[in-house]
Amino acid sequence: MSHQQGPGSHDEHGHPHLIDPEPWGTGDPAVEEIVRGEPATPVQVPTGVSPRLYNEDLAPTTRKGRTWHAYSIFTLWANDVHSLGNYVFAIGLFALGLGAWQIMLAFLFGAVLLFLLLNLSGFIGERTGVPFPVMSRISFGIRGSNIPAIIRGAVAVAWFGIQTYLASVVLRVLILALAPSLAPLDTDSFLGLSTLGWISFVGLWALQTVIVSFGMEMIRKYEAFAGPIILVTMLALAIWMLVEAGGTIAWSTADSLTGPVMWVRIFQSSALWVVVYGTFVLNFCDFTRGAPSRRSVVRGNFFGIPINMLFFAAIVVVLAGAQYKIDGTIIASPTDVVNAIPNTLLLVLACLALIILTVAVNLMANFVAPIYTLAHLFPRTLNFRRAAIISAVIGLVILPWNLYNSPVVIVYFLGGLGALLGPLFGVIMADYWLVRKGRVNIPDLYSDSPDGEYAYTRGVNRKAVIAGTPAAILALVLALVPAFTYVSGFSWFVGAILAAGTYLLIMDRHAPFHAVDGEDIAVAPRH
Repeated sequence: MSHQQGPGSHDEHGHPHLIDPEPWGTGDPAVEEIVRGEPATPVQVPTGVSPRLYNEDLAPTTRKGRTWHAYSIFTLWANDVHSLGNYVFAIGLFALGLGAWQIMLAFLFGAVLLFLLLNLSGFIGERTGVPFPVMSRISFGIRGSNIPAIIRGAVAVAWFGIQTYLASVVLRVLILALAPSLAPLDTDSFLGLSTLGWISFVGLWALQTVIVSFGMEMIRKYEAFAGPIILVTMLALAIWMLVEAGGTIAWSTADSLTGPVMWVRIFQSSALWVVVYGTFVLNFCDFTRGAPSRRSVVRGNFFGIPINMLFFAAIVVVLAGAQYKIDGTIIASPTDVVNAIPNTLLLVLACLALIILTVAVNLMANFVAPIYTLAHLFPRTLNFRRAAIISAVIGLVILPWNLYNSPVVIVYFLGGLGALLGPLFGVIMADYWLVRKGRVNIPDLYSDSPDGEYAYTRGVNRKAVIAGTPAAILALVLALVPAFTYVSGFSWFVGAILAAGTYLLIMDRHAPFHAVDGEDIAVAPRH
């Protein structure tokens, strides 16, 4: 098996050289297939494409065979919108003095804005067929793209570990409810977790790793399976709480807000709701690259964002309002309702549904991004499966329960990284929609030729960095400095708008941009 000599290199017969997926391969295809768990077939690199920028997972997807139709995108949101973290956030609005209609209005405003932003991002994935790190090459350059890829991947891998830990807590409670005799396993501690805690965490960690190792198609199927389950579960919990409250609910607390303060809180809540999805609006193309048409993206987003979010808001109003009517208290999350279920069978089913939900959210929101980041950094050695295993190991060794229990880490490290996502979004969207007007030379995204359209200066578009840096600094200040707490929820918007505006001022909008599709170097979606 010959090794690749360079982009576009050929053997003496005029055929393209092949990449040896592992430089330390055994040479025996049968042995390599067993070791890797996949056929030891070498990957052919198209002419003119650099193996330092291309592999089958980073390549654009062909139009034929795409499976992320409207329903798949809808179930993506059916899971993510109804995450436990979102319920904690939304129910907290009731506690802060917003009544039923104010909560519905806040989520309507946020949903409409998110719908527009996600379409802007999603259309790029559908048009180009490339994952987020490759999409970043358009505006940041073939090497500068590592900046947004690493930032997005770092945020995601940390939250992957944290969300896995939170799901393991639910699993641990479920195990103790079914087998109280295992309680002694929950009394010791090793590196911050009990024996039962480790069993629960590693079990869910392994489950997610197995699912994602089969690729994006398995993730799509799992999301499609989990979506209806969580919608039915949350509706059932709301109906049960409504019955417990005698068929009526409290529409607000005794300390409900009015006047200008109420409207400020509504707009703050809408802005924070968009910030929650600041990660997803950035790398939504990781999923829509598998969408067959814009219509699929729009329909999936429409039913998954505005419609689904209003349904979510209605569930929040019923859960919070019913509990407040019953005893004057406000629940923290749906887990409080689940814990109060008197029937063991129903309790088990509800806990299983919440675990299924958390896994679904984690796979889509926090697992895919670091996988593509690693594959982007090491395309010649890491495919999707290997990158998935490495991402999972990172999510384990960082001991995420310690991160979750450290306000400093959550606020300053993860919060700081999150504040950088707005400026990245602003630069990328301004470049694609306003500067290039959608014209992308897809083959050049994989070329390291100095004459390539995305070579810029040594592979980095300095103007993108210049535009993003002051915006990022301001966003960090607004997000992290206590004096700006009142406007911290708007840091994403400030960063995105400032970065986009600066980029438009300094970037040459009249350069000869070329629109070239990537079908010649595309890879068929895996099923």
